[in-house]
Amino acid sequence: MPILQPFTLPKTAADLAIPASTNAFFIAFLASKDPQTKKPWCPDVVAALPTLESTFTGAKKPQAAFVEVGQRPEYFALPVAWVFYEFLLITLCRWRDQKNVFRTTWNVNNVPALVKYEKVDGVTKEVGRLIEGEILDGEKLAGLVGA
Repeated sequence: MPILQPFTLPKTAADLAIPASTNAFFIAFLASKDPQTKKPWCPDVVAALPTLESTFTGAKKPQAAFVEVGQRPEYFALPVAWVFYEFLLITLCRWRDQKNVFRTTWNVNNVPALVKYEKVDGVTKEVGRLIEGEILDGEKLAGLVGA
């Protein structure tokens, strides 16, 4: 199955649509791309991306969405003419802000984070999670993904 990117998160995990064929859905929460380098600002995300991409790309692979969690403020810059929009985007997308929706609603406090969701008693719930270097541990990744 293809990696879903961009992917719009629903309001809560309970609202995630889980594919009936697998009963599991994965979300990789990743650092947003630096506008200048076009690469994630977090070195742990840069290191994990090849592993994540190979885990979820190809036939008979589980379905995953890749979601960017926001910018570090010092990496977020737009042309001067966009000052108002920059203010809005920084306010909404600042990763280090403790009120960031990914932290408050999705319990993501580290990037990268790979989270597995399944239907449990008819409700979609988080059933497993790997963060940062754990994603590069083949045994832990296989245990989470079920490969």
